[in-house]
Amino acid sequence: MRCLTGLSIAVLFLAALPVSAQQILPDSIAGWTNGDVAAEPALPQPVLNEYGLVSSVFGQYTRGSESLNAGLYTMKDPSGAYGLYSYLRTPDMARANFTDHSSISRERALVLAGDLVLDVQGKDIAKFEPQLRALVAAIQPRAHEGVLPMLGQYLPQKSMIERTDHYVLGPQTLNQLFPGGIGESLGFRSGAEAELAHYRLLGRDATLLVVSFPTDQIAMRQIAELQKNFNVNGASQASGVPQLFAKRSARLLAIVSGATSQTEADTLLDQVQMETELTWNEPTFQFKEPSIEMMIEGSIIGAGTICMFALIAGLSFGGLRLIVKRVAPGKVFDRNSHLQVLQLGLGSKAINSDDFYGYSAPAGTGNPVDKDLPERVALRLFR
Repeated sequence: MRCLTGLSIAVLFLAALPVSAQQILPDSIAGWTNGDVAAEPALPQPVLNEYGLVSSVFGQYTRGSESLNAGLYTMKDPSGAYGLYSYLRTPDMARANFTDHSSISRERALVLAGDLVLDVQGKDIAKFEPQLRALVAAIQPRAHEGVLPMLGQYLPQKSMIERTDHYVLGPQTLNQLFPGGIGESLGFRSGAEAELAHYRLLGRDATLLVVSFPTDQIAMRQIAELQKNFNVNGASQASGVPQLFAKRSARLLAIVSGATSQTEADTLLDQVQMETELTWNEPTFQFKEPSIEMMIEGSIIGAGTICMFALIAGLSFGGLRLIVKRVAPGKVFDRNSHLQVLQLGLGSKAINSDDFYGYSAPAGTGNPVDKDLPERVALRLFR
């Protein structure tokens, strides 16, 4: 009986999963209702797995005879979502303003929102912009934001064909986008990531691939394996083997396909920003030594400021002391009972604090003279 109960709960839980996933797509948007489940686009499953697909849901929004097919892909992180977005985007899709990364063509719209990728297809889809904005606003609260890949910053912008850049996380995807079948030789299992784009190189189409490895040692090992298995920088003279040109710097490896010579490939490789910098987390700055005139001027101003501060402080303290002595004589400053002076025993006269200020105490109130004081002090000092 317990086994049947547990099995029933498991079945109910598994049956509820599609329902909860379906809730990511709203039931209606701007008067359009989500009715029939749309057919799933034919995307290669290995590609989806390399980008880290968690789940996908599809729906069809209709209003009268008009319809929009929406697909929503949930990835394991924003990097994988960015990669899938770049894989699905085609050169004919212009930049849109639904989010920071969104594009649109005549019959398709793509939107990246955190770890979610929204793919909407329909006829003359640009005229349904209010519906698209409502759909994006509905899914954005369910998105998990994060840092997107920065590998694209190493790709030069000169001569790049717009919207041909793709972020790659696995060999199957790379083999579809980059010629030569080198995906298995780039160490994606070791944590490599890649970015590629197409360029117009002397009137021909060339593809530039930039690969980032976790360490310099892995980068050295992978380029050695690449040179062993493929014709890299003229290493192999076999006919029919695709010719590749590569350049490595620290953890980065740049590869060009489509060039006919090393000189031609270098016109593209030399534009790759291969510099690597080691910085602290704290902000840094460059120190520039000031001129001698500025240093002399600063010294004079600094010295004058210090002298002015000392003069003002001295006058302030002296004035305060005089005022207090006039208002409360003998109560704050120059109190005889609290004055202690070290005597060297050179004379027999006792020290009176009133002697320091030019006036004497009234008769009968002075301290008595101790004639034996020098001898007693000397005994204490040299005992």
